[in-house]
Order: sequence, then C-alpha cells, then structure tokens
Amino acid sequence: MTVETTSHVPLAHRLRPQQLDDIEGHEHLLAADGWLRHMLEEGKAACCIFWGPPGVGKTTLAHMMARRAGLPMTCLSAVSAGKREVQKLIDTAREEQRCHILFLDEIHRFNKAQQDVLLPSLEEGSLLLIGATTENPSFSINNALLSRCRVIVLEPLPSAAVLRILQRAVQHCAPLRITEEALQWLAEMADGDARYALNALQTLLETDAERDWQLADVQQQWSRKQAAHDRQGDYHYDLISALHKSVRDSDADAACYWLARMLEAGDEPRYLARRLIRMASEDVGLADPKALEICMAAAQMFEMLGSPEGEQGLFEAAVYLALAPKSNALYKAEKAARKLARETASLGVPLHLRNAPTQLMKSLGHGRDYQYAHDAPDAIVNQHHFPEEMGRPAPLYQPVERGFERTMKQRLAWIAERRSRR
Repeated sequence: MTVETTSHVPLAHRLRPQQLDDIEGHEHLLAADGWLRHMLEEGKAACCIFWGPPGVGKTTLAHMMARRAGLPMTCLSAVSAGKREVQKLIDTAREEQRCHILFLDEIHRFNKAQQDVLLPSLEEGSLLLIGATTENPSFSINNALLSRCRVIVLEPLPSAAVLRILQRAVQHCAPLRITEEALQWLAEMADGDARYALNALQTLLETDAERDWQLADVQQQWSRKQAAHDRQGDYHYDLISALHKSVRDSDADAACYWLARMLEAGDEPRYLARRLIRMASEDVGLADPKALEICMAAAQMFEMLGSPEGEQGLFEAAVYLALAPKSNALYKAEKAARKLARETASLGVPLHLRNAPTQLMKSLGHGRDYQYAHDAPDAIVNQHHFPEEMGRPAPLYQPVERGFERTMKQRLAWIAERRSRR
C-alpha cells in the first residue's frame, strides 16, 4: 500500500495498528499470557484509564477494545468537550438501549462536576468509559470514578519498538528512501513517542519524497525531541524524588545525573536550589552542619552568575549532600514536636518562663524563680521547660552516631549528667 504524501491525515493515524500483533511494546499487557490480550481476544470491554506519556498507544488500544467488543465508540477530547456532549451520548445510549463506549482523551482536564455526570450511566451499564491521560489519575480523577475503572499504566516505548514501527511505515511510504542508520536515530530521539517519530518521518516525506535520506540530512531536518518533563505534572515530581533519594542514599553519581536531567529538561534552577537546601536539613541535618551552608552558598552563586555558570554550584551542593553523613534526627524531631504541640496547644507557659517586662506581671508571678543559666559555673540548670501539666515528654531530638551528631549526642549526655547533680 502506498501512502499519499498529499493526504491531510497524519501518518500516525493512517498507520494505526488494526491487529493485536501489530501493536508494539507493552509486553506485560499484550504477551500471550497478558490479561489485556486475553480480554481483547475474548471480545470483552471494561471501564479503564490508560495512563502514559504521549505516543505510546492509548488511543490505539481504545479503538482495538471497541472493535473487538463490537460496541459503538464515541471519541471526545476533554480539552474541547463538556457536559453537554457527554450527556448527548448518554441519552443516545439509553434510547438505543445499547451500551456505548466513550473514549475520553485528556480525561484529567474534566473537573469534578463534569466527571460526576458519567457516574450514573456507568453504574447502570449504558456507558463504558475508556479514558486516556498523561497525568497521574490518583490526583486528577475523582475517587468515585476511579473506583469504577481499571488503571492501565503504559510506559514509553523502547527505541527498538519505535524502530520497528518506522520500518513498517517506510514500507507504506514508497518511494521514500532512508538509511537504517537514520531510522535508528529517529527512533532514539523520539524518546518512546511513536507519534513523534512518525510525524518526523512524514515531514521528510513531504519535504522530498524522492530523496535518499542520510543520517546527517535527517539530523539537520529534524531536532531531538524535548525531554519528557512537566513542571507541574507527575513526571516532574518523579524526577525530583529520584534526585532526593539519590542524595539520601549517598549516590553522588546518581544525584548528578538526576540534577542534570532536570536542568536539561528546563527545570528552574532556583527551584532545584530550594530543594537541595531542604535536603540539607531533612537528610543531613546536624550530622554535617556545613551542608546547609554549602547549599545556601550554591543558591547565592546562581543568583550572582545565572545560567549556565551558576548551575555548577548546584552540582557542588548535590555531591556534597550525597557524600555527607546522614541523619534525619532533626526532621523527626520537628515532626514529633509539631504533633506534641498540636495535642497540647491549650496548655499554658510555666510562670517561671513567662515574660515579665512590667511590675504587674512580676506581681502575678511571671518570671519568678527562674534560674539564669549564665549564673551557673557550667551554664547548666535543672528546671522544667514544658507546661506543668505535661511533665517531661520522651526526647524529641535523638541524634545518631554519625558525623557531627555523634558530638551532639555526647553533649546531650553531658547536659543530662550535669542536670542530675542540681
């Protein structure tokens, strides 16, 4: 079959797989023993949410499910459609007394009220919902709707799978001639997005269908796909999570890698500087007090130099944090203290710790019997610093035997011993 270059229909749509075996990738779902393959082969359909990046086959699988189940399917985009279009489909399904499939692309764009419109028809069986989203469904889809759907996670396609798709496309795009090396490059630069790769191939076809496309020509004609990233989306938080956990696990190389991934994807260096500062407190803490100084200096360096020179300080901070001794004792102390504070918020400050700037306050007992630490030879006093009704709680700050916190632990033991003498 020859694909006309003048067709207004995108190549990715014209070459959409019609047979189950033509779908590339997703072996965990479509292998011989995969549950999704088993369901499709039996001609069954179910409410589901396809969650994955662009160009991995979400729409293709929806069409395949509808066709094999023999059910009519209406395709809507949540970007442009609303309650009216959904209600019209629901009314049609009820009038025909036949189940219809609604394929709702970008389903995360529907607000709560729009999603709620779907619930009664799903409950009664007049509608089957197949949603497609690039956003985490647990954040963007109502629990009531999510509980009625199976979430199917689709990963980016391996470059080998994208290459096979491109090779099939070339066979249908005669007389397009392109080297295997150039095809391999297109497959790799697509970053798992088959639609992006096919669009690139279509551009070459429309530019000069008679040309022998070499690698250098293709690279000049088409740029590498921007790294998958969304500053406000789920993938953004996966990347920062990987950076944070690499630092916590003392893997300096991985910390450099994930920091570079975020910077190359266009993440704001100031945001990364703030996250590194947080890591210095949360995961290093007083095991190495200098870590916080290094991170603050890195943030200041970026403000002075900007990009790209100022970003070097971020790598210095990331490596320092990764190799520093680790302690979350301070982080745990904060959480324990906040919890205790919430539980005892109504308790008053002991009289001897209260402020007494006026004679009236002094006459009311404020500040009375307060022991001034600097009057003691070792600056250690033994007096109660919590609300009277509480007694002394279990220790909130419990330093570990690593780095400078070993010294802090010794200091705490020394203070406790001195207090016991008073």
